[in-house]
Amino acid sequence: MLCIKAATPSDVPALSELIPLSARALSRGYYSEPLIESAILHVFGPDSRLIADGTYFAAFDGEALVGCGGWSRRRTLYGGDQMKAAAGRGNGRREDDPLLDPATEPARIRAFFVHPDHARRGVGSLILRSCLDAARQAGFRRITLASTLPGVALYRAFGFEERERFEIPLPDGLSLPVILMERDVDSPPLPAGEGRG
Repeated sequence: MLCIKAATPSDVPALSELIPLSARALSRGYYSEPLIESAILHVFGPDSRLIADGTYFAAFDGEALVGCGGWSRRRTLYGGDQMKAAAGRGNGRREDDPLLDPATEPARIRAFFVHPDHARRGVGSLILRSCLDAARQAGFRRITLASTLPGVALYRAFGFEERERFEIPLPDGLSLPVILMERDVDSPPLPAGEGRG
């Protein structure tokens, strides 16, 4: 049975194993292998700020970590700790990632990854519902995300609409195509058991 809990620093080693495993398996067919490896190196990874804020969730099937994802009340839209370190923002100071105004700015959905053996079994949907509920309780009216191409179907199923397509430039000259998507926090989520995540 799936159990969702707030991720803690002790989960970081397991998250650091799950994220590249998920990215390599579930991004195949959407991105080239060199692009996937570059994204793992430069973008995909745990964000210690989300964990410290208590807004990053880990999904367990028994003792096994099978998925992760979170939401954020901060300005950062994507990227793990390695992006902050590369930008010189990795010192953990709160002002490095300022808080959003719930009345005027959308919360962020961040860093969803599912173990390939548990893909399309409701793991992502369960985490996403937890994120939407938490953002609503925090007073946010809208929620936004930068979806990688494999995640678009899940987010569309939850009522997220495409706003813009753009590419994240990577240090090796490659670029990662993503889609900016948004929805009202109060839009109804799918009934339990639906969705592909």
